[in-house]
Amino acid sequence: MTKITIIGSEKSGKTTLAGKLGKKGSVSDITMYDFSKNEQVLTTIDATGYPTSPKSLVTALNLSDIALLCVPPEGLDPVAAECIIALDLLGYKHGIVVLTKSDLSYPLALEELKEKLQKITIGTALESWDYHTISTTSFEGMEELKEKIYDVDEKVTAEQEQKNDLPPRVIIDQSFNVTGIGCVVLGVVDQGTINAKDKMVAYPAKKNLEIRSIQMHDEDVKSAPTGARVGLALKSVQSKDIERGFVISNDEIVTTDFALECTLSQLAREFEAGDMLHLYVGLQSSPVKVTDILENGESVEKAVPGKTYNLKLEGSKEIAYSKDDRFLLANLDEKQRFVASGYSQ
Repeated sequence: MTKITIIGSEKSGKTTLAGKLGKKGSVSDITMYDFSKNEQVLTTIDATGYPTSPKSLVTALNLSDIALLCVPPEGLDPVAAECIIALDLLGYKHGIVVLTKSDLSYPLALEELKEKLQKITIGTALESWDYHTISTTSFEGMEELKEKIYDVDEKVTAEQEQKNDLPPRVIIDQSFNVTGIGCVVLGVVDQGTINAKDKMVAYPAKKNLEIRSIQMHDEDVKSAPTGARVGLALKSVQSKDIERGFVISNDEIVTTDFALECTLSQLAREFEAGDMLHLYVGLQSSPVKVTDILENGESVEKAVPGKTYNLKLEGSKEIAYSKDDRFLLANLDEKQRFVASGYSQ
């Protein structure tokens, strides 16, 4: 199954393109589009709540394996620039830069735009991404774009197969009640393989549960591997007990306070001890206060762009995570909001 998120400039035609990649499904701060043909299943996520809410962008990226960054002939706007910073901070490995509205430009101008973007993304997670040109009016180049997506997905699938034997972990993005079934959740298998009848725990609430049944692409299955988008019917838990961002696994760290080793983006603004930031991990988020900034073991007054620090953060909301999860920090008061990323220490 191929899961992509479509982001970029506000006037890039990305939402129109998403509609051409699949049939519109659930709508919230993210909108999902589904396409299925033979054995090919494609889910496209449009971060429709962004740029108003950075959480919408983070959610879309963390539910997907491949990103399409859409840029019109006019070039980058502040929204697309912030997307590039977020992708780089997340170390987003797989993606395609899509030059949209090609019918409104000329081949030479599009080539110049491509070269400019390649220079901008040198040294970032986007440096090795492929480029593709498409019309968002006639949609010339659409089939070729799909082929490129499936080519990238082959690499993603090979990487995910290496995680099938890890302890199972499911990231939840929807929870609701179905009459006659009970609690049903939708989510993505982050690692491992889940099986019907598995007994697991919903974190951070620490609710014990059992997987009653599993569906993939509206079909019942007995198990689901890493990367699968699944619907799970759960026993021993109610839908009101499960929220977006919850993690179903057997072992998570749950805390309100964090000690992270973080590197600031070169394009971030500095921040000081005592400042309030917003922390994202998986689909969870929480405001946190910077209580200490350490550089080489010594407390410093401020964190500056491009440098690495050990940060101590205090929050009030319980967050569940594993040691391998990457954290993202944002300052919601700045124009460019994403400032740093790192891991728990």
